Amino acid sequence: MLASWKEKETVLDPSSNDPSTEEDDGEPKVCRVCGDRATGYHFNVMTCEGCKGFFRRVMKRNVRLRCPFRKGACEITQKTRKQCQACRLRKCLDSGMRKEMIMSDAAVEQRRALIKRKKREQLETQAPEVKELTEEQQNMILELLDAQMKTFDITFSHFKNSWLPGVQNNEIPKLDAASSEEEAAKWKSISKELYPISLRLQNEDGSVWNYKPSAERSKKEIISLLPHMADMTTYMFKGVINFAKVISYFRELPIEDQISLLKGATFELCLLRFNTIFNAETGSWDCGPVSYYLEDPQGGLQQLLLQPVMKFHYMLKKLQLHNEEYVLMQAISLFSPDRPGVVHRCAVDQLQERFTMTLKAYIECKRPQPAHRFLFLKIIAILTELRSINAQHTKQLLQIENIHPFATPLMRELFNIMDN
Repeated sequence: MLASWKEKETVLDPSSNDPSTEEDDGEPKVCRVCGDRATGYHFNVMTCEGCKGFFRRVMKRNVRLRCPFRKGACEITQKTRKQCQACRLRKCLDSGMRKEMIMSDAAVEQRRALIKRKKREQLETQAPEVKELTEEQQNMILELLDAQMKTFDITFSHFKNSWLPGVQNNEIPKLDAASSEEEAAKWKSISKELYPISLRLQNEDGSVWNYKPSAERSKKEIISLLPHMADMTTYMFKGVINFAKVISYFRELPIEDQISLLKGATFELCLLRFNTIFNAETGSWDCGPVSYYLEDPQGGLQQLLLQPVMKFHYMLKKLQLHNEEYVLMQAISLFSPDRPGVVHRCAVDQLQERFTMTLKAYIECKRPQPAHRFLFLKIIAILTELRSINAQHTKQLLQIENIHPFATPLMRELFNIMDN
């Protein structure tokens, strides 16, 4: 604050032609009124800030001062300057300070506005620093986008819904009548953890068919959906595997590490891909002609949002990510060095760091600041949450598979499901 006032007074004082506070020989200058350290020429005299302000105030008030000691010759020093205003003013005038050099309030405000305008114009003319992605980072993003385009069809035109027509005709698979009490107890133990899924199918003729589980959520209905969900999961898994194979950085890794990374990350990449087709307004995943819903048995949206998967999709969708950010998230998840079975952890860790820094750089370059200054941290937090959801999902899948085997060969390989 003091420095700004010094600068301002130097500009405002027309007689200030030497704002330096040191003599030619290097010795500091002193106030000619009180002997304090001077800050420059003020009203024609080298003075300190205190005497400068005192002279301006007294002259503007235009009052007649009297020496309280009736001497008229008080010694004015840094310590005594406040004791006698009359003698201090006398010394200011004797030192050569001139009243006519004091600018009016209007002139001061006008000069301040001029200084501010010039500073603002100077800032506007300065070219802002433009952050750019490096050529390597641009190529990394382009390769990921190309891999995504080649391996993920959001219309799901290649997914065969061979099981759905049978359900539309009420051909629901029958359960074995000899189901044991032990099996029934196992179903009861996990039934509360299962997500009741509703389907809506848009037929080619424009008609709509809806499937909604009953309130009892019987194991018959759960099992009737398992084949379809296994087919959809396998379809998505194949897309993720092909996505990884297109990436040159992934192909350069040993085959053992490729397998370990895919086993650990495939489900996470599927969730990230599903988020791109998640409709936050309806709470559904629109997979071409079929839309999937997670039904809330209590009918309350709040409880629905508490479900880990739904909470994840709502949080991620709220960020309104670009396609570049989605594919970089997939790469960061894929190249996780702490997956079980990874041998060359250092190499994988370096790759993950490069993709992470590319995501950070992309946000800084393409997202306006400061509105998105926390976006990178939010994405990293969501990736951490994704790991937790992955663990919960795997545990639930193994429980269901133990009761009623439904996994496809690819699912069994990725989740290390052993044949009984």
